[in-house]
Amino acid sequence: MFTRLLFPHMCPVCGRVFEERRLVVCRQCRHKAPRTYFAKQVANPVVRLLWRELHITHGCSFIYFGASEGYRNLIHDFKYGGMWRYAYDLGRWFGKELKKSAIYADVDLVVPVPLHPFKQIQRGYNQSEYMALGIADVLGVKCEVRAVRRVKHNPSQTSKPFEERKANVENIFRVVRPERLEHHKILLVDDVLTSGATIASCGRAILDSTQDTQLYVATFACALEQEEEKTKTKTKENNPRKTHTKEDKMV
Repeated sequence: MFTRLLFPHMCPVCGRVFEERRLVVCRQCRHKAPRTYFAKQVANPVVRLLWRELHITHGCSFIYFGASEGYRNLIHDFKYGGMWRYAYDLGRWFGKELKKSAIYADVDLVVPVPLHPFKQIQRGYNQSEYMALGIADVLGVKCEVRAVRRVKHNPSQTSKPFEERKANVENIFRVVRPERLEHHKILLVDDVLTSGATIASCGRAILDSTQDTQLYVATFACALEQEEEKTKTKTKENNPRKTHTKEDKMV
């Protein structure tokens, strides 16, 4: 009791104190989460985005990244703030949704997108690995963390346009233990999907290095609404619509 008074359990999304210490996010914020429900949809926006670059069986994201400041802060905390437990708990939450979906019933191996060793030493952990462990625990399958390596320490993807992001992550992953991945239906896990360039690069490395492998993709959050807006803007800039004046119509 004295410990609880000194160190109250606070929800990282809303900041309120709540009693269920086994949960990271309070039930109220879980109920209000900006869920996508893509796990139940075959042709969802994540699949449509990744099919341009990668042959996947299915793919989904759990929440919309830009829809809630509280959840954006939560993701920042588990990416950069040392809160690896958040990633594991959110992975378990995400895993329960995947388990309810018949689309992911055949998944028999979970693989996180790896960090470069230098970045992982700096951060102290790979948040996607903890998320993948949480998902694997709920699905009752193995999580393989040593078969794929990130061999190039590429610059940050933040604020880069799609073509630069794609070039930035080209050939940065290597499969070092293909026998651990072959003949499996793999769920490739990352924290946030924006352009899809990083996870597509990792997925290509897996598919190019293995045989009899199917690939599924799962990210906790997606920023697809921002990416779609950028694409629309770029399309308008490249193909400006001609505005017709009265003089044009009279010609």
